[in-house]
Amino acid sequence: MHSQRQTLIKEKIKDCLRAKFQAYTPETKHMPFHYRLLGKDRMALYSFIQSLNTTFGVSIYEPVALALARERFKVVKTQVKPFNQISTGAQRHIQTIINELVIARNRDPNKSLETQEIREVCQTGDLETVKLTQVDVWLENHEGELFLFDLKTVKPNKNDFEKFKQTLLQWTAAELTRDPKAIVNTKIGFPYNPYEPEPYKRWTLKGMLDLDHEVLIAEELWDFFGGNGSYIDLLEAFEMAGIELRDEIDNYFEKFR
Repeated sequence: MHSQRQTLIKEKIKDCLRAKFQAYTPETKHMPFHYRLLGKDRMALYSFIQSLNTTFGVSIYEPVALALARERFKVVKTQVKPFNQISTGAQRHIQTIINELVIARNRDPNKSLETQEIREVCQTGDLETVKLTQVDVWLENHEGELFLFDLKTVKPNKNDFEKFKQTLLQWTAAELTRDPKAIVNTKIGFPYNPYEPEPYKRWTLKGMLDLDHEVLIAEELWDFFGGNGSYIDLLEAFEMAGIELRDEIDNYFEKFR
């Protein structure tokens, strides 16, 4: 990452965190034992971290992803409403794919095949209006190819994987309903690997997602957004932002003593 861009990312992180401070209201619950044991300032910091974890995706990951991707992609957006119509033929076929993956176990995840199958039926039957999950990060490269990302918590529940798959298939179907010739890629992104340096362990999603074409984790994800080396540079930008904000953070929580 060029020093100029790293500075831009660092300032973006600082801006996001300052905005979070301004909007944040600590929990008002009376916790007399916790307060006496740990102090109100530490409990306020703990509450802030919990709140930040809940909104990290929208508050920090998405703005940073945009800042990284702007140099590499023609269109870069977050929280995009996908096309709201899918043909009945495509809807039926999506359910068939899910059933075969989950119930029958007679199909392996195959992104290319699934996309081709949906493309073949995307104009069959009636068009129905649907309400789909918003796209967290929407990218279009200079050749017109689409990349739609759903950014997820790094430790999803096993029961969530079927929903992940359905979202990706529905996004594909919606864009192909809009334009049957579109080249669309739909992916799940995990911002970091909580098991590092060990490999990511949540491979229970193996039977549902095409790991080579539907899942990007940590370095894979950030280097896709910003180019090779972006993940390492991003970690350094976070560290620099934290160092520069340390006094502000300390002063903010000092008032809770």
